[in-house]
Amino acid sequence: MKQLNRPRSDSKLETAPGNRDKILVIFNPYARSERAKGLRDKIQALDADAVVRPTGGPGDAASLARQAVEEGFRTVVAAGGDGTINEVVNGLAGSEARLGLLPLGTMNIFASELGVPSNQLRRCWEIIRAGHCRPVDLARANRHYFVQLAGVGFDAQAVAGVDWQSKKNFGPLSYVISAAKVVAACKPPLLRITAEGHTDREGSFVLVGNGRYYGAPLAVFKQAVIDDGKLDVIVVKNLGYLDFFRYIQCIIMGTHLALKDVDSFQTSKLSVEVLSGEDVPFEADGELIGYAPVTFQITGAQLQVLAPAR
Repeated sequence: MKQLNRPRSDSKLETAPGNRDKILVIFNPYARSERAKGLRDKIQALDADAVVRPTGGPGDAASLARQAVEEGFRTVVAAGGDGTINEVVNGLAGSEARLGLLPLGTMNIFASELGVPSNQLRRCWEIIRAGHCRPVDLARANRHYFVQLAGVGFDAQAVAGVDWQSKKNFGPLSYVISAAKVVAACKPPLLRITAEGHTDREGSFVLVGNGRYYGAPLAVFKQAVIDDGKLDVIVVKNLGYLDFFRYIQCIIMGTHLALKDVDSFQTSKLSVEVLSGEDVPFEADGELIGYAPVTFQITGAQLQVLAPAR
């Protein structure tokens, strides 16, 4: 399980009166490392009064977000990819602070869900300044919060196989490459899925959606609404090499939920346990979090996210 670290010395916190009306930007310089300095200057140029704090490593974004809440900031912006956003969400959970998005990462699925454009700093800042909030259900995987998606088994193994260099070289394609390697090398586990209001199911891997999009701006969870109090669940029964490419093709065509070896349903809470004995990882918002058993649930709380008006 990933441990949250305290901010490093290069992320020294500032305390100042009047933070309530200021915007704090938590910036992941590794989201585009070769352009990090230029991006930070561009972010600062958007608003001379904004406070920009870089992360120094895993866990810093969550710690900085918690500190921001303690210091009285009411608007906290995550500048990076989905991993940075997820850390900031875990730092803001339970507070009244609003979340703004400057999507700069390899994958910007949550921003796409809300209609926030990637790598358009000026437009994103206009959205933040406009102040329109979209309520988003806070979901939880065991004790870890997430807002967009989660998964058990195959997809978490694929996430674990992608490093920074792969993302730099191949972008989103790096996840497909890693997924193909996982399918070729690993025997699928047997999972039991127990959900409120449903009979138990078994499968090889499980996908959980709070929003519609997964892995790309493709509506994998077709009925999902990000503030409806429900999780959309997909249970896949088979996972051979040919099955993998069949699923991808059907997802692109939008016919995956009609497959006989795919189950889908909605629930506010489900648990996944391993029946086949091995360690099976789970991920949330594209970040490897831990190992099953895991319980996913809608917490009943919502996060206010600055987004274009619907």
